[in-house]
Amino acid sequence: MPRNSGAGYGCPHGDPSMLDSRETPQESRQDMTVGTTQEKLKTSSLTDRQPLSKESLNHALKLSVPEKVNNAQWDAPEEALWTTRADGRVRLRIDPSCPQLPYTVHQMFYEALDKYGDFSALGFKCQDKWEHISYSQYYLLARRAAKGFLKLGLERAHSVAILGFNSPEWFFSAVGTVFAGGIVTGIYTTSSPEACQYIAYDCCANVIVVDTQKQLEKILKVWKQLPHLKAVVIYKEPPPNKMANVYTMEEFMELGNEVPEEALDAIIDTQQPNQCCVLVYTSGTTGNPKGVMLSQDNITWTARYGSQAGDIRPAEVQQEVVVSYLPLSHIAAQIYDLWTGIQWGAQVCFAEPDALKGSLVNTLREVEPTSHMGVPRVWEKIMERIQEVAAQSGFIRRKMLLWAMSVTLEQNLTCPGSDLKPFTTRLADYLVLAKVRQALGFAKCQKNFYGAAPMTAETQHFFLGLNIRLYAGYGLSETSGPHFMSSPCNYRLYSSGKLVPGCRVKLVNQDTEGIGEICLWGRTIFMGYLNMEDKTCEAIDEEGWLHTGDAGRLDADGFLYITGRLKELIITAGGENVPPVPIEEAVKMELPIISNAMLIGDQRKFLSMLLTLKCTLDPDTSDPTDNLTEQAVEFCQRVGSRATTVSEIVGKDEAVYQAIEEGIRRVNMNAAARPYHIQKWAILERDFSISGGELGPTMKLKRLTVLEKYKDIIDSFYREQKM
Repeated sequence: MPRNSGAGYGCPHGDPSMLDSRETPQESRQDMTVGTTQEKLKTSSLTDRQPLSKESLNHALKLSVPEKVNNAQWDAPEEALWTTRADGRVRLRIDPSCPQLPYTVHQMFYEALDKYGDFSALGFKCQDKWEHISYSQYYLLARRAAKGFLKLGLERAHSVAILGFNSPEWFFSAVGTVFAGGIVTGIYTTSSPEACQYIAYDCCANVIVVDTQKQLEKILKVWKQLPHLKAVVIYKEPPPNKMANVYTMEEFMELGNEVPEEALDAIIDTQQPNQCCVLVYTSGTTGNPKGVMLSQDNITWTARYGSQAGDIRPAEVQQEVVVSYLPLSHIAAQIYDLWTGIQWGAQVCFAEPDALKGSLVNTLREVEPTSHMGVPRVWEKIMERIQEVAAQSGFIRRKMLLWAMSVTLEQNLTCPGSDLKPFTTRLADYLVLAKVRQALGFAKCQKNFYGAAPMTAETQHFFLGLNIRLYAGYGLSETSGPHFMSSPCNYRLYSSGKLVPGCRVKLVNQDTEGIGEICLWGRTIFMGYLNMEDKTCEAIDEEGWLHTGDAGRLDADGFLYITGRLKELIITAGGENVPPVPIEEAVKMELPIISNAMLIGDQRKFLSMLLTLKCTLDPDTSDPTDNLTEQAVEFCQRVGSRATTVSEIVGKDEAVYQAIEEGIRRVNMNAAARPYHIQKWAILERDFSISGGELGPTMKLKRLTVLEKYKDIIDSFYREQKM
C-alpha cells in the first residue's frame, strides 16, 4: 500500500470531535504529573491546555522532509540484508504488494503530532487519581530526554538501557534515546546484577535508566565492569545519597536545557530508516541472550501494518485505550504499547508494578481498555480466578454461569463467524456474561490478543464461553513482533492468524502432513544479532529468509498453525519423532488439577512426564505456594481425596495418583501410536515459576533448565530394575 502525505489508513476516517466527552480515565485531559518528576517538568509548554500548533513548535520541529526519504537508495545492491554492527545499515526487504516508503521514528511521531497532538497519550495514577499527558507534551518530553542523553555523553549507535517497570518515563526515555541517535535497550526487572552487566556491556550502554533503588543497586554492583557507562538516571525513587554520575529524572531533564534545539535537530536530520534504533535481548533459554537489532523501518513499518492486521484503529475513528503492564523489554509489549501507540494515537494507561500479583483487574476496571494483550499465563490466571469465585458462589449463581458459558461456547464453536445469535445465547450474554466481562474490565474491549507462548485449548474454550475471543499473533523478537495476526476479520480457532500484508512465509522440509520449518521474509525481519555473525548466519539464509526454528502448517486459506519448536522435537531411541506440546496439552485438558506438564524422552527408550499441580501464588512474590487452587481442590474431592495442599498429595495421596494414572491412560488411548504413550510420570513438589528458573520472563517453559534441575527424577524413570 503506497504511503501518501496523509495517513493512508486501512479504515475510514472518523471525526475526533465525536469522541465521548465524559470524564473517564481514557478521555480526561489533565495536567501532566509524572511520579517524582511532576513539579520540575511543569513548564507552560507542557501544561498549557491549548493545542500546540506546528507554527508554535517551529523551532523544535525541524523535521527531515519526506523528499529525503524518496531520494534515498534503499535498494542499493551493495547493501547487505544483515549486519552485526550497531552502526551498520541494511537493505530493506520491500515487497511490491506493500511498498510503503521507509521512514524514521521521529517522522512517525511528527505525523502523529499533526493529527493527535491534543489527544491524551499516556495515562498514569498519581495519588489515586488518573493523570494524562497529551501527545504534544509527550513529544516535548522525549526531546528534552534526548538532549539530556546528549549532555550525558550518549554516542551514536550506543545504547541507553532501561531497567524499570512500565511508566511514562520508560516511554519518553525510549523515544528520546532514538531521537538522540542512540539505541534503546530494555532489561527485564527480574534480571540479576550479572545479567544486567552482560546486556549493558554487550550493547555499550552509555546511560542506564532505572526506576527504584533496588534496580540502582544492581548497576552499582557491576558499574566497574561497564567501561562505556557514563551515568545512571533514577526516576521513581531518589538515590539513598548523593552519588557521582547518578541523576534524578528532574536533574537529568534540566541537563537537557543546556543543549540547543538545533544540535538535536541536526542529529535527527541525519537518521535513516535502515539504521538500528532498538535492541531486544532474547531470554537466553539456550545460552547467553542474543541482542536482536531492529531498525527504524522495522519499528515504524510493524507499528503501522502489524497493528492494522490486528484491526487497531486510528484515533480519528476510535482512540484505542490499552493497559501497559507486560515487560517492555519484550518485543510484544514494546511494539504493542509503545510504538503502535504513537502510530495510531492510542492512549496507553500504565498499570501498577504489582499488576501480575493481583492489581491488574483493578486497573482494567478503571481504564476499560478497547484492546488488550496478555501472554497465555495471564489469561490462565484470569480464568483460574473466575473459577475460584464461581466455586465460592451460591448454587443458583454458579449454575447460571455454567449454563450461560455452555450455550455461548456451543454457539461460538458451531457458528464462529455468525453475527446472528439465537435467543438463548443473547439472553445468557445479557443476564450473566456481560456482567462478568464488566467485572473483569472488558466491557468495552473489542480485541483481546495473546502471543509469546502456546495457549491451551482449555483456556481458549473458557473465554469463548464468556464471549471473549482470544486473537493470536505469531512472531519473534527477530520479526519485530507480529508476522502473522488474527483479528475480528481473520480468525480461526487454534490458529495464529494470517500473514501481515507485505510479509512472506514458506515451509521447508515439509512432512507428509504438510508440517515444516516456518521461514519468514519481509520488512519485519531484524537486522542481525549484535556482535554475533555466526548466530546471524544460522538464522538468516543467503536469500534473506529468517529460519525460525518453529514447526507449523498452513491451511488452504493461509491460516498458520504452530505445532512446536524443532529443537523441542523429541527423537526417541527408536527414532520416532514426537512433538511434545500436543501430548502435554492433552494431559492438561484431561486432568484439570495439572498446572504444567513436560514430556521427556529424547534419545530415551520411552516417553515420561513431569507434572506440577495447580496452586495459589504468593500475592507479594508471585511464587507458587503449597495451597491448591479451588479447581484443584474440587478435582481432589471428586476423586475421593481431602487434600488441600500440594504436600498432602506428593508421594502420599493414592486417590489422586490413581486419578492421574487413569487420565494419562486415556491420553495414551488417543495417541497415534504406542511410541507416543507416556509410560512413567512424577508429580513435583513445587509448580514451575520464574524464580525457580523453569519459566522465562514471558512464562515460556525453559526445557533445558527443567531437564537439568530434575535430572535425578528423570534418570530414575530409565534406571534398569535390578533382579
